[in-house]
Amino acid sequence: MQDTDWAFAQYENVRKRLPLSQARGAGERVPNLGALADDFDVFLLDAYGVLNIGDTPIAGAPNRVAALQAMGKRCLVLTNGASFPASNRLPKYRQYGYHFTADDVISSRDALAVHLAALPACRWAAMAPKGASFEGLGVEFDLLEDASEPYTNAEGFLLLGSQIWTEARQAKLVETLLATPRPVLVGNPDLVAPYEHGFNLQPGLYAHWLADATGIEPLFFGKPYAGMFDEAKRRFGDVPPHRVAMVGDTLHTDILGGAAAGFRTVLIENHGMFAGRDVKEYIKKSGISPDFIAPTI
Repeated sequence: MQDTDWAFAQYENVRKRLPLSQARGAGERVPNLGALADDFDVFLLDAYGVLNIGDTPIAGAPNRVAALQAMGKRCLVLTNGASFPASNRLPKYRQYGYHFTADDVISSRDALAVHLAALPACRWAAMAPKGASFEGLGVEFDLLEDASEPYTNAEGFLLLGSQIWTEARQAKLVETLLATPRPVLVGNPDLVAPYEHGFNLQPGLYAHWLADATGIEPLFFGKPYAGMFDEAKRRFGDVPPHRVAMVGDTLHTDILGGAAAGFRTVLIENHGMFAGRDVKEYIKKSGISPDFIAPTI
């Protein structure tokens, strides 16, 4: 299992494919989001590392979100998840103690679906877990496993979830694309995700490795790229950007993406990416600085 330094280095290695850094905040320390309630009308909340770690809710986070909602603050979840519709997460969030509606949860899958709707019909194959849903995507896909036919027959590839992905399957996809280049769309641009036992590798990392090996530049959907933030703006309506806070645990996705969208940003340091680390060291190395730093939400 990889550690924070390794994960941070992977994000730094792919900076050429990330939005240009606009994150030059002061990094003011605050105790939690309650201290910022008067400054913001909308809180955009990353899921893993902010609301939960794996299948475990972060202590105190459900009560904090409920308190913000009771004050009339709009709280939206922005999650880089693409294997299933965002609505599938609602029962889990409710089990954790959060009270979100379907309109409160935005996934990178939503941004991917908007793009797919504008494309001509295509035979897709996908990196995805068994049972991954077609719902809402507007397309069907073959699952990429060990058999060669889905690789060779596909006209394009979707990278949705890496739960069953292997080195052998990555090598087969590289070989396939070198033989016949085809589009690659990435529904989850995260490189890693924090779980109870450490970091899991995510589709975004395999996509960058794929690009380095083949020269084919994938299209990414989700944080830090614009489409997901555009959908958030559509949902929260006419709120000035400076009254919107993007809250996350990762500099290169949540903070960089939120700042590029024109929002102010809050980095959570005690959970997720930088748990147990001196976050100032990583801010200095990356040049990506949030407006605020809080130990937890």
